[in-house]
Amino acid sequence: MPKLKSNRAAAKRFKATGGGRVKRSKAYASHILTSKTRKRKRGLRKNDLVDKTNERQIHRLLPYL
Repeated sequence: MPKLKSNRAAAKRFKATGGGRVKRSKAYASHILTSKTRKRKRGLRKNDLVDKTNERQIHRLLPYL
């Protein structure tokens, strides 16, 4: 069976954790930051995990994750 290609857009956005979950960065942290509170911007800096309901879709895009 031939090697499967990873979706390159997804590969740049998601990484695997040690426990097999999928890490992602949060949205809305790139521009128009003046209207966002300090607390909100601080929370956006942290990485988050992909929800269990979407993990299967990510693994389909990234077969070797």
